Amino acid sequence: MPSLPPDPGIIRDETGAQTLLGYVVDLTVGDGVALCHLEIGAQHGNRHGGLHGGIIACMLDNAMGYAAALSFEGDTQTRVHTLSMTTNFVAPASQGRVTAKGVVTGGGRATVFAEGHLQDEEGRVLATATGVYKRVKGQ
Repeated sequence: MPSLPPDPGIIRDETGAQTLLGYVVDLTVGDGVALCHLEIGAQHGNRHGGLHGGIIACMLDNAMGYAAALSFEGDTQTRVHTLSMTTNFVAPASQGRVTAKGVVTGGGRATVFAEGHLQDEEGRVLATATGVYKRVKGQ
C-alpha cells in the first residue's frame, strides 16, 4: 500500500504509540487547538467491547500535549513532558470515529495547564481530562 502524501498540519505515525494505536494528530484547526482522531476497531476494545480507557487517556494526553507544545511560540517541535493528568470517563464507545481535543487554559514560560475532551461523531462527550505539561529544557 503506498504511503499517503504529506498533509500540512496532519501528523501520522510520528511515535510508536501513534503507529500502534492508529490515531492521527490534526493541527489544522488553529488557535492552539490540537486534535487526535481514531477510527475504533476491534483491536481498541476492552473486555466489554468498548473503547479501552487506556487508549482514551493516551489520545487525550497527546491532544493536550500537542496543544501545550503549540503554546510555546506555536512550535510543535517543542518537547513537553506530562507532569500530571486526570481523566474522567463519561460514556462508552464501541464503533465509529472519536476525536480528542486539547486546549491550553493557562500557564507560564515553562509549565502550562490544558483541558481536553473526547467525543464521538455525534458530538457526545465520552471523556474529559485536565493536564499539566512542562517544557523540556533546551527546547
